[in-house]
Amino acid sequence: MAHQTNLLDVRDAHGGAPGVHAHGGHAARRPVAHGFVHSKEAGGAVDGPGIRYVLFVSGCPLRCLYCHNPDTWHMRKGKETSVSEIVAEMASYSNFLKRAKGGITITGGEPLTQVEFTAEIFHAAKKMGLHTALDTSGFLGKRVTDEMLEDIDLVLLDIKAFTEETYFEVTGAQLQPTLDFARRLSALGKKIWLRYVLVPGLTDKLDEIEALAAFAADLGVVERVDVLPFHKLGEFKWKECGREYKLADTEPPSRELVEQVRSIFRSHGLKAA
Repeated sequence: MAHQTNLLDVRDAHGGAPGVHAHGGHAARRPVAHGFVHSKEAGGAVDGPGIRYVLFVSGCPLRCLYCHNPDTWHMRKGKETSVSEIVAEMASYSNFLKRAKGGITITGGEPLTQVEFTAEIFHAAKKMGLHTALDTSGFLGKRVTDEMLEDIDLVLLDIKAFTEETYFEVTGAQLQPTLDFARRLSALGKKIWLRYVLVPGLTDKLDEIEALAAFAADLGVVERVDVLPFHKLGEFKWKECGREYKLADTEPPSRELVEQVRSIFRSHGLKAA
């Protein structure tokens, strides 16, 4: 998930974790008072339409080889932050965000590790009349209630590979939950911006990309596809976390390869950038 520090930056502190529970369908909203936040950005321009207030929550179940924020993996390393503090901050920017045709995006880490916290913030944002976007891998999509989805205007869905074998190699997790979540969003008519990180030697298999493009087109709700060239800007964070960065010798994809992959998506009638 993209992390682009701008006007606000709140970093590591420690605290306990709130309860997180799986849900299905409509359920009674259970307010939570606090969550754990990695950082915040006011003025984001890459995480949804317009200018956005971007909240990076802590915690993620995936272990992507190219992750450029491994410091978001553990929820307890985030800063304990109250819902009311986030809501007050959003309110202070709300008029500007509306004029800029923007809104709020919750990303991470993985926002669905703290699904109640995320739901409360989205609900408050909609009460303010703000556009809302959820940036997620979809792996924990079963935790999202239909009620929560009513407060989400757009899902930035990271589909990191399109076979179980490659997906597991990239993330250490299963692909199927993400595909199930994508189909559920499609059935509900929920708008998707698909994100795909192109890593030479890992996610550059053209037959898999062709199959992903066909899947995305069939959903009928994918407004755009962002093909994101692999980079190593977060490599230093792996060293700081004491972890081996296995893609140290991998170079970014060529412009020609990036354009070829975008062309595959376009050939299925999708807007790709």
